[in-house]
Amino acid sequence: MPTEILMPALSPTMEEGTLAKWLVKEGDEVASGDILAEIETDKATMEFEAVDEGTIGKILIAEGSEGVKVNTPIAVLLEEGESADDIDSAAPAKEEKPQAEEAPKADEAETPEAGYGRGATDANDAPPKSDAKAPAAPKDDKGGRIFASPLARRIAADKGLDLTQIEGSGPRGRIVKADVESAQPTAAKADSPAAAKDAAPVTQPAPAGPSSDAVRKMYADREVEEVKLDGMRKTIAARLTEAKQTVPHFYLRRDIQIDALLSFRSDLNKQLEARGVKLSVNDFIIKACALALQSVPNANAVWAGDRILKLKPSDVAVAVAIEGGLFTPVLQDADTKSLSTLSAQMKDLATRARDRKLAPHEYQGGSFAISNLGMFGIDNFDAVINPPHGAILAVGAGVKKPIIGKDGEITAATVMSVTLSVDHRVIDGALGAQLLNAIVENLENPVIMLA
Repeated sequence: MPTEILMPALSPTMEEGTLAKWLVKEGDEVASGDILAEIETDKATMEFEAVDEGTIGKILIAEGSEGVKVNTPIAVLLEEGESADDIDSAAPAKEEKPQAEEAPKADEAETPEAGYGRGATDANDAPPKSDAKAPAAPKDDKGGRIFASPLARRIAADKGLDLTQIEGSGPRGRIVKADVESAQPTAAKADSPAAAKDAAPVTQPAPAGPSSDAVRKMYADREVEEVKLDGMRKTIAARLTEAKQTVPHFYLRRDIQIDALLSFRSDLNKQLEARGVKLSVNDFIIKACALALQSVPNANAVWAGDRILKLKPSDVAVAVAIEGGLFTPVLQDADTKSLSTLSAQMKDLATRARDRKLAPHEYQGGSFAISNLGMFGIDNFDAVINPPHGAILAVGAGVKKPIIGKDGEITAATVMSVTLSVDHRVIDGALGAQLLNAIVENLENPVIMLA
């Protein structure tokens, strides 16, 4: 049967995308690795490669189409011996329903298996050359269909594996090639409440406030400009709404005297000038946070639903404002890198973020984030945690203020206000205080960061 090519999930946060441009047309022959289309995600425009070889039999979604849901069929691939007559003449398949609703009745014929999309089925794995058809989809002990790709079913049959005993890693638990290749004949399928919870569809919280139509009517007699939401803006709105509604934030605030830091930075920049290196205050903040996460390892953690994951390296994300939204590129192993290396990497990531040229692995992950609005003259603010991170540091501007000196005298100092937003599920108050104290100590005594 013809294979449906699915809208791929090109990033973990992608739920829909824009099919920006087709690079093939109906009748074109393609091989594994050929570029089929350009797809605009919530973060960037990325190329989508063919997994199997064959002929493009039908394009189901026109280029320029917005809001195409992940796993929606976008084209049909014909294999050798198949023709356009084999393609169902019906319109593109409707959006995939949850598993519980899509299982066929006992007397229904086996439907063609959905095709491929990176991260959705057997991406980057062409099927072996074989005339054998995939075995029929198996049933579980309740008679429900076990969802597996054709390639996974063929490999399972060859290896004598019971698909009902294999945990699927694809969408909604679909079993893919990697699952059966790594499985053993006695592998048991997880049946824990946590696994069931992870497999359940995620229900988005109901939107707060008046409806879109109600808001439009409210301002019907005013001059307004309607700005259409792109994928990035939709994702930011959804994720931050989820964060504020589901993450129990608490806030820790400190003032940091940074005169020693500014003087140290000035001396270093004079010595590094010949190498073309110029360190920013933000470079020192990144290093200070990375080292603090090593000093307080229990705070170097993320929330994983039914458990906490403690990270060994200090992977620090830094918010970068771009037109229409923001990125949070991640500096991996920031604790082990020199200030000049961090500075160069941060400049490169920020530049490519503004051009929307970052690869997904460059803005995913990390346990901790920094949001610095000091360059915009903001004294202090509270940042929203970016799940699954355990905390985020909001950094304000350095401002000259009167302070009480060590001997009780009134003097002036450059003070930078910071606020640590903390996920109370991951980090308790005392642990958060230890982390913030370690950050402050590093910034007020910058020489120790070079030790």
